[in-house]
Amino acid sequence: MPSIDDVLHANFGLEQFRPGQREVIEHLMAGRSAAAVFPTGGGKSLCYQLPAQLLAGLSLVVSPLIALMKDQIDRLQARGMAADRLDSTRTLPELSEIMNGVRSGRIRLLYVAPERFNNERFREAITRLRIALFAVDEAHCISEWGHNFRPDYLKLAAFAREVKAERVLALTATATPQVLGDICRGFGIAADCAICTGVYRSTLPSLVRATGARDRDAELLDRLAARPAGPTIVYVTLQRTAEQVAKRLAAAGHPARAYHAGMEDAERARVQDWFLQSDRAIVVATIAFGMGIDKSNIRYVYHYNLPKSLENFAQEIGRAGRDGEKSLCEMFVCPDDLNALENFAYGDTPAPDAVRGLIEHLFSLGAEFDASLHELSARHDIRLLVVRTLLTYLELDGHMSEGTPFYNRYQFRPRANSADILSRFEGERRSFLDKLLRAAEQAKTWFHIDLDRAVEATGAPRERIVRALDYLADQQLLELKVEEVRHRFRRHKTPASTAELAAQLYQRMTEREAREIARIREVLELAGHDGCLASRLGAHFGEPLEKPCGSCSWCSSGGRRAELLPHRADGIDESVWSEAAGLRAEHSDPLADPRAFTRLLCGISSPRLTRARLSSNRLFGALAHVPFSAVLRRAEQDGQRVGRDPKAQDKAPQAAAARSRPVGSGLS
Repeated sequence: MPSIDDVLHANFGLEQFRPGQREVIEHLMAGRSAAAVFPTGGGKSLCYQLPAQLLAGLSLVVSPLIALMKDQIDRLQARGMAADRLDSTRTLPELSEIMNGVRSGRIRLLYVAPERFNNERFREAITRLRIALFAVDEAHCISEWGHNFRPDYLKLAAFAREVKAERVLALTATATPQVLGDICRGFGIAADCAICTGVYRSTLPSLVRATGARDRDAELLDRLAARPAGPTIVYVTLQRTAEQVAKRLAAAGHPARAYHAGMEDAERARVQDWFLQSDRAIVVATIAFGMGIDKSNIRYVYHYNLPKSLENFAQEIGRAGRDGEKSLCEMFVCPDDLNALENFAYGDTPAPDAVRGLIEHLFSLGAEFDASLHELSARHDIRLLVVRTLLTYLELDGHMSEGTPFYNRYQFRPRANSADILSRFEGERRSFLDKLLRAAEQAKTWFHIDLDRAVEATGAPRERIVRALDYLADQQLLELKVEEVRHRFRRHKTPASTAELAAQLYQRMTEREAREIARIREVLELAGHDGCLASRLGAHFGEPLEKPCGSCSWCSSGGRRAELLPHRADGIDESVWSEAAGLRAEHSDPLADPRAFTRLLCGISSPRLTRARLSSNRLFGALAHVPFSAVLRRAEQDGQRVGRDPKAQDKAPQAAAARSRPVGSGLS
């Protein structure tokens, strides 16, 4: 067998390992599981790509980023290595061909998304294979103490055991000691096999600038004008801020474009390609930009708004200067940003009645059932990701398990007329297809098939109908699209009290909320820290510096900390509150709960507000400048009277009339 150095030179064209890579790979080659905590651009991917060329069996890589998977696969295949990926962009014939390559041993390295493990056919297929390596990228997502918790990640450790993986590799760019402990316990990684190379990079001085919201644009423009041009990322919190700031920079003569999740995929791809090819492009982006961006010469990273956490901050500044040259990272600290950041955390916490309603509903559905997560979200006024999280908690606690999702509604566009299609078949198959095609409803150019109706019309099981549609698509007889995904579940145990179980789950959600709020406060603490900022950031990850860095804001100013502006905690405008109380009385169902009412006033959408068309009401966001916690306290105090006090009901007509007049100063 060639040595790891031989493979490094021959397969990857590299002369030497980066810090930490050799240690991680040697652990894996010795049959031990390992963790790699390397900074952004530190070479984590080589730690599984190289062993995959030597180990006997399949190396399975779990990654949440399709763009990153595609980029790495393209590079590996260009070097002649047998690697591929399974993701939602693949067609059915492509998926089949890839799995045939995996079974035959032709494909040695396979990338999958974490959601792929909810597919029973995929799980069954890989349990029959020898899994030499089970690598998990972005492994901090396994920990509820991590900054980017994803519910599907919680189940990965169990999947690794289910497929009898011979060794596990957990990779992340940011992990506090507590998060790293969760990762190692979950995957059975020994402490001495966790390799951390440190978050500090001497070529990335971090500067902090205290500013007000009105001054921030001018200060950013001053920085861009005073410094040599170079590839730049300006991070913002909101999509509309990305558009606004990019427009202002472009108007001032800078090559700036916006990038955020609300843009069409094709437009985002164009912006990304433009940025990759330019030596002076400026992208104003939400956190949707940067993951998997392979650009080594990013010279500047500005945080126009506060980052959500120190983990986010470390990851985002780590995208600069990956070529080893000096780059600059600067954070504009405006306490007015706090409300918007905290609203993300508060908005994810459902009302206790909503959690109880969801739990009672789930345990009334029988031993085996299927459900649409979108329908559950809308019915119980719980955000989709939170529904997913609560279902994962139930699964991990042994109450239920999830099976393979399926689509309940298919669309097709014929590439031949029905007579031509049917002429290819005889007997019972022709009769079955005739009934199936007749069950379709025609729109303008697409036909829609509801599977429940199709089962009734044909008398055939759902599986046969799906196979028939897939076959017709494979034969190029029709173009097929799917929608209305439903998830299968099997109940294993019923709680003694659904109310008690709901209360426990609600407590877990409020604890998560408190952790998210604390992370935001840690960013402010770092910005105002009276000491070396690089050492303080390192200490958060268990890696304080032995001496001050010499180049951060505190060090370069001779030991002066940034004097942050006070957070302006505006009070509640009573005229706005009075008008909102009238609206609450009119819409007692969606707004009776204090959290729902607070979401409306703070401008945080929810399924129920959207369905009741309250997200477009002029009072939506009327108190966005007031801390969520203050509005919630007031809503809880007033909540007992709403919907029960006849006087409150009597005020509804007057309140409706008031809404035809301008809202008070609380909106300014």
